[in-house]
Amino acid sequence: MATIFSRIVVGEIPSYKIAEDDKFFAFLDINPLVKGHTLVIPKQEVDYIFDLSDEDLAAMHVFAKKVARAIEKAIPCKRVGASVIGLEVPHAHIHLIPINRESDMLISNPKLKLSQEEFTAIAEAIRAQY
Repeated sequence: MATIFSRIVVGEIPSYKIAEDDKFFAFLDINPLVKGHTLVIPKQEVDYIFDLSDEDLAAMHVFAKKVARAIEKAIPCKRVGASVIGLEVPHAHIHLIPINRESDMLISNPKLKLSQEEFTAIAEAIRAQY
């Protein structure tokens, strides 16, 4: 059974895509902590991020850096925080979260409820900077 993230990669489930290459995929979190909260995943279905090969783990972080730089340009923030928790979905992923204070990174914070139009506008703004 494919994970929800694998189903997003192949287009079975719609997403607000930010960036993609042959190995990685970035899209907006649909339960964001803040506007611009993005997930970076490997297309390869791997549950635990540290089960990726050294090369793929390094490449995933380089891909995430490019996405983070685009988020910084599109979303007002002091920086983009990166978090790897890995318990929510059994598919490795990095949370990229625009932050102004450390507490913005708390996954337990209330999630935003955004409209489809808001998600689309945020994704377009980030993609334009990628």
